[in-house]
Amino acid sequence: MPVNTGIDTEEMLPLPAGAVHEPSSWGARHAHDPTVVRDDDGTYYMFSTDAVANTRDIPSGVHVRTSADLVGWTYVGTALGEVPEAAAAWSGAQGLWAPEVVRWPTGEWHMYYSASTFGSNTSAIGLAVAPSPSGPWEDRGLVVATRKGEHSQNAIDAAVAFDAGGNPWLTYGSFFSGIYILPLDPGSGLPRVAGDLGSVIARRPRSVEGAVEGAFILRSPQDGRYILFTSYDSLFTTYNVRVAVADHITGPYRDLRGIEMTDVDAPPAAVGTKVLASYQFDGGTAWLAPGHNSVLTQKGPDGSDEHFVVHHVRFAAEPSQHVVQVRRLFFTAAGWPVISPQPFAGLRSEAVPAPAEVAGTWQVLRFDPESTDIAPAVRMDLKCVEPRSAEFRGHPIAVRLRPAGPAGKPGTEIDAVVFGSWDWSRNRPALSFSGIDQRGVAWSGTREPPL
Repeated sequence: MPVNTGIDTEEMLPLPAGAVHEPSSWGARHAHDPTVVRDDDGTYYMFSTDAVANTRDIPSGVHVRTSADLVGWTYVGTALGEVPEAAAAWSGAQGLWAPEVVRWPTGEWHMYYSASTFGSNTSAIGLAVAPSPSGPWEDRGLVVATRKGEHSQNAIDAAVAFDAGGNPWLTYGSFFSGIYILPLDPGSGLPRVAGDLGSVIARRPRSVEGAVEGAFILRSPQDGRYILFTSYDSLFTTYNVRVAVADHITGPYRDLRGIEMTDVDAPPAAVGTKVLASYQFDGGTAWLAPGHNSVLTQKGPDGSDEHFVVHHVRFAAEPSQHVVQVRRLFFTAAGWPVISPQPFAGLRSEAVPAPAEVAGTWQVLRFDPESTDIAPAVRMDLKCVEPRSAEFRGHPIAVRLRPAGPAGKPGTEIDAVVFGSWDWSRNRPALSFSGIDQRGVAWSGTREPPL
């Protein structure tokens, strides 16, 4: 039966139109291109693109929210309440986009913000520095700048990754000629070589308008490989998250089928392993165009690292409204990242109350890389291949699953992780899984009651 846990299920619904002028009612709504960090006192800070720019009551700029638990969010204002002078002069931007916030080895916090206008690659990424995520933020000027007619790159959507030696790297890029990476100075956070625009690590052909952006690199905790997350296709309707891996931070990045992310001769929809896209569970909200993710890594209750994908998504019933969602990220036995089909509700809320058999009837999503439709959950039976009688006892487990019925091609086996979750459709703790089959197709699902 549904239980009352105090979780705000209204967060899964769009706000009335008039609420756009009431930040106290937003929660995680009216935000996109998010990044989340955790301060020393345990407070989470979310930084995002302003999704209500140029309204009369809300200043444009990098919007900031806080949370104690990654579930409930409170709008607390705007960092860098105006476009810094150098970025404004270069780009003509009226607001700031896609902030990346990271703790620097020096102990300061660095914010890499983007300044541009829609559809133009006359763009700039700037750097601001603060003693804590709460600010105050001091602008340090431009890091990377590109200009229409002079450069092929587009200097927006910054993200920072550290290689195995602790050296910082900046990834950036949106449409145009793709995603680029360049080394940063570990002291200043500026390019190691002044004026360096980096080298390309992902791109798409002109037939799809070069639609790749929102990159983020995570070093795998299992094998040390570098995992590249990117968002494909239209921000407004068909956004989806794809992944690839590389032995070196500069690439080459290859998807599960071995296709390089710079291959513009392969069919555009075939490149990159699609791990999150539009979907709907039976009786639940239809979610449209999830993407532009970052990853939060922190120590879990047992002292090991736990990972969360942070991304924005649209309500299919009201596509003009965004909301940020946080989802648990796991790694399959083969080392591939997979994302929970259910937004995070807190570890305590997601605790399955008793041991549960994995084999059984599930509501299953299949993220067809060729499809741009909202993936519907399909009721199907899943069998355990390895181990044959898997039982969930409170901690994520790696399994191999075999789907029954027409949705699964003969011989399909899914390299998956099974974990506790919160079923937002039924308002109850549940068992979920996410995995990837041998053809590079991602599957996710939630176990039907009773467990």
